[in-house]
Amino acid sequence: MIHHVSVGTNDVQRAKRFYDAVLPVVGITPMAEDEGGLGYGSGTFHFSVQVPIDGKPATVGNGSHIAFAVENRAMVDRFYAAALEHGGSDAGAPGLRPSYDLNYYGAFVRDPDGHKIEAVTYSAQ
Repeated sequence: MIHHVSVGTNDVQRAKRFYDAVLPVVGITPMAEDEGGLGYGSGTFHFSVQVPIDGKPATVGNGSHIAFAVENRAMVDRFYAAALEHGGSDAGAPGLRPSYDLNYYGAFVRDPDGHKIEAVTYSAQ
């Protein structure tokens, strides 16, 4: 079981505008904030957006992404719309991905720092 995931940011307030709009769509709510970063959570899972501790600029991991499981396709669609409306960019519009699974419905976006995130469901609705 994963306890937490962290991604880096070069602009905490820009990241806040994005994640405060996007994460509640998938059931993850704001929990903490300071000048060094943001904390979000749902149950025992925590997601943080942090200025790197080493003082170097935040960078993106090539080939990595974080997928959030959601209940239905409408949530995937809302996640995608909220992300684009709040500074994210398209990395794969909502739709079926039959090469993954016949019921795999997901959407991929990049956050304002370039991290790839996804909402996904196996629900037929």
